[in-house]
Amino acid sequence: MADYTALVEAGGALVELLRDELTPEPIGDRELISLCSPHECENNQLTVWLYQVEENTQGVESGYYQVSQNVQRIRPARYDLRFLVTAHSKAPVQLKEADQYRMVGAALQVLRDHPVIDAKYLSGSLAEQETAVHVVLEKTPQDQLFKIWNNTSNNYKLSFVVLLTGVEIDSHRERRVSRVTEFSINAEEKPQGGRS
Repeated sequence: MADYTALVEAGGALVELLRDELTPEPIGDRELISLCSPHECENNQLTVWLYQVEENTQGVESGYYQVSQNVQRIRPARYDLRFLVTAHSKAPVQLKEADQYRMVGAALQVLRDHPVIDAKYLSGSLAEQETAVHVVLEKTPQDQLFKIWNNTSNNYKLSFVVLLTGVEIDSHRERRVSRVTEFSINAEEKPQGGRS
């Protein structure tokens, strides 16, 4: 059963994939890639931040399904998760831009090469369900990226958006149903018609 922890599990899986593939080059230490806001990056060199969650109803069955003989549960909800991936260079000013371009380029390469997050990176309920979490590099208009940054006093940093799909969260809403134990058929004889 995919639990409410599925969001953090999906983000954690994305971070672990990037940590494995981007260290020791171009990022020297796994701990410099973190699941956190780009506005509070501290010592991180690459941040992965969940900024939008959207229910995906396309092709998803609605209603209840049978859990046991007398219990039905609402079907799981499926979500699309949008993460902002941002590079934060700690290099001297004259090397900062080039350093950020290298990190972003390497991250794009890794995510393009992994359209589905490997099962070894999944944990908790996502691992139990053997969920297939799909990775899409989303085309995001530049003005939308600027809007994310404009609400803070921080300067814009090179970023891109990753869309994770296939993440589900089960419902706890159930209903009891009783089985039909008897039924009756009432068959009435039709009067035979005669000629008038």
